[in-house]
Amino acid sequence: MTAINGSAAAVTGAASGIGRALALELAARGCDLALADRDEAGLQQVAAEIAKAHQRKVSTHRVDVGEPGQIAEFAEAASAAHPRLNIVINNAGVALLGQFSEIEQAQMDWLFNINFWGTVHGTRAFLPILAKQREAHIVNLSSIFGIIAPPGQTAYCAAKFAVRGFSESLRHELAMANSSVRLSVVHPGGVATSIVRNSRTGTGVTDNARRAQSIDRFDAVAKTTPPAAAQRIILGIEKNQPRILIGNDAWYMDLLQRFRPATYWAVLAKRLEKAVSAGKVS
Repeated sequence: MTAINGSAAAVTGAASGIGRALALELAARGCDLALADRDEAGLQQVAAEIAKAHQRKVSTHRVDVGEPGQIAEFAEAASAAHPRLNIVINNAGVALLGQFSEIEQAQMDWLFNINFWGTVHGTRAFLPILAKQREAHIVNLSSIFGIIAPPGQTAYCAAKFAVRGFSESLRHELAMANSSVRLSVVHPGGVATSIVRNSRTGTGVTDNARRAQSIDRFDAVAKTTPPAAAQRIILGIEKNQPRILIGNDAWYMDLLQRFRPATYWAVLAKRLEKAVSAGKVS
């Protein structure tokens, strides 16, 4: 069990979405913070909001998690600013719209460098620091798309499945070594963030209506708020839960793929069609 009060956490992707909500909730529970993001203005806004409500030590760091050197520098700076740093949340992520045939390899590499390698490099950079603490925890954000794989998400699913496999294997290694470092992998369902709205589009996608439709559909089904997601992740840290599912939709899809591992999409596609015909999703 890792106590939040009195801890210090490094959070990537902290300027918006789940990362921002985690920063605010962790600060409210007595945790100091090293916040990282490419969006410096967004980081400053989060830090200012925390400063108004809590007397926590907060450092901000401009970091592109797609650049391993910047992650290494972040780990060094964060541990220097927060000697007690014992929680790392690899949260930063991006999305890419398009069928596999519509996505160039360079675009897939871009997504993998952030969503998968950013997590791996972040874990590698911080693990020696965490290992020095009496209690420590790594949280790696996968996705429900690290459990199921819908069409049109080949790049995203590949990266998030990879995060899941990497995290589960490393967790077993840490346990075998009797390490003080615990590890949780997180699988959010639909969380109301701007990840789809800010997504890149495959170079082969020529229909702008598809992008608008994807945004509308995501907004319609993303029922979990970022603060609720943050609270669920923090509970998982406190209880040392190896897998953290977020949202009723994530629980349903996880259960469905267990019973129908090769044919779950036929069921999910029908549910989506019904939602569209009922006018719930445009």
